[in-house]
Amino acid sequence: MVAPRKPSRPDASAILSALGQATFVWDLVTDALVWSDNVAAVFPEFPAPMLATANDFEKLIEPQPGIRRDAIVSASAKGAGRGARYQIEYGLRASTTAPVIWVEESGFWSAGADGEPARVVGIVRINSDHHAREEQLQKLSQHDPLTGELNRSHLVVSLTEMMEEATRFRSSFAFMLVGIDHLSRLNDAFGFDVADEVILDVAKRIRARLRGGDVMGRFSGNKFGLILKNCTPDDMNIAAQRFLAGIRDEVVPTKSGPVSVTASIGAVNAPRYARNAEEAMSRTQEALEMAKARRRGSFTMWRPNVERDAQRRVNIRVTDEIVTALNERRIVMAFEPVVDTRSRKPAFYECLVRMRRDDGQFSLAPDIVPVAEKLGLIRLVDHRVLELVIAELADAPGVQMSLNISPDTTMDPDWWSSIETLFRAHPGVAERMIVEITETVAIQDIDDVRGFVTRLKNLGCWIAIDDFGAGYTSFRNLRKLGVDIVKIDGAFVQNIARSSDDRAFVQTLIDLAHRLDIKTVAEWVQDEEAASFLRDWGCDYIQGRLIGLASASRPWGPQPARIAQG
Repeated sequence: MVAPRKPSRPDASAILSALGQATFVWDLVTDALVWSDNVAAVFPEFPAPMLATANDFEKLIEPQPGIRRDAIVSASAKGAGRGARYQIEYGLRASTTAPVIWVEESGFWSAGADGEPARVVGIVRINSDHHAREEQLQKLSQHDPLTGELNRSHLVVSLTEMMEEATRFRSSFAFMLVGIDHLSRLNDAFGFDVADEVILDVAKRIRARLRGGDVMGRFSGNKFGLILKNCTPDDMNIAAQRFLAGIRDEVVPTKSGPVSVTASIGAVNAPRYARNAEEAMSRTQEALEMAKARRRGSFTMWRPNVERDAQRRVNIRVTDEIVTALNERRIVMAFEPVVDTRSRKPAFYECLVRMRRDDGQFSLAPDIVPVAEKLGLIRLVDHRVLELVIAELADAPGVQMSLNISPDTTMDPDWWSSIETLFRAHPGVAERMIVEITETVAIQDIDDVRGFVTRLKNLGCWIAIDDFGAGYTSFRNLRKLGVDIVKIDGAFVQNIARSSDDRAFVQTLIDLAHRLDIKTVAEWVQDEEAASFLRDWGCDYIQGRLIGLASASRPWGPQPARIAQG
């Protein structure tokens, strides 16, 4: 039987070489570095003389050549003369053209007779793979994964730093937002993969047209933010046209075939017109929206606008007033009569929103509704109006009323829940309520609006199309929707006594509506001459200055006339 072979004594140098490690002793007094025998295997590209002293070795270190000495100083402060451990990481480069090798060094210093660091023993380990992974993770945390450009958070950091630099040195720069037009259409038509191809291609085209030192990042799904240093207003316009042409002039090749793309650009000059990053982003987005509203594929530069700023202050004030009025129950109704054209007896009352101000005066619907819609408060206003109108209907059994609702409310599940609950609490009210939707809402999505109309009619309500004639709703769509009443836009009605074109238009609308068994209401009737025309043409109802404008008092008598069903 052969005796088991004893393992040989381990070769420390071979093991260290296999692990990419080498040991050293550093004499701080003489600056000499003494390495383990395997140092040439660990650092094969480095000349031996460069490894002989700490001073020469330091010349190879990037990015902080003094990092080893700093580590000793820092560790000595902690060691209090007894010695201490330290651990650092740095890069080594054998020559200016050689790649950087990343090294992790762990060491321990010991003191001399004077208590100061005199000797260091340690080990170095090649750590390039780990460092590469760390760099990749850091890059991913800072960059958009699709385009490789800065992500939004780090774009904002760069914008903040640029703002501070420009303020300090009294220089200027431009912040731009480049928005790809109609990207959602590409998503719908071809899918997200093709849209991503477009985003990536557009990013490359913009990047190719930037100067050295300019910064680019992905601001949002279809928007790129650009920081253009030392950029005057004239330079901004030239740069924007260069970007727009680069995106527009060539189709984008995708796996689904070539796609034609345009972009719109908004920009602001900073810090002249933007004092911080938040203001720069806000105003640039505002400029981008103005560019899109004017013409897709165009460029707009943000500039001060007295009227816009004044309107913004009004919006802020009215917003605060609306919220306060809702909380304090100062949203009230005014009632405008709609009368039978022949008998002039009231058929129903249109309920118009009013806001009672602190001074006792009232803000009218045109002052309230547009701001409420723009700032997302209209849903709350419509909820309150619904409660008020149903309460009025419950208190006046012989009265029929109409209320207007905004486009957003038609799809608001809370509004539906409220109206169903209120109708159950007040039986018989639904049949006396007319819900008015604008023609603009009716043409947005005919199938969605038809579902809305059907649901309301199933509850017992009437449906009216308000401002009819201002949009593009066909009478075929009116039939499809199943509306009960058409309210002809007052812009056509108010001039029928003086305009033959308006007379022809209004008369045609009335005739076509009657052929579909739809009642007609003429708005903004100003005088008897207009009322006579409307009566002769067979218009069912009229409202306006001639009949009486909206009043906060309840004008109905004991039993006003009602619209006859059918």
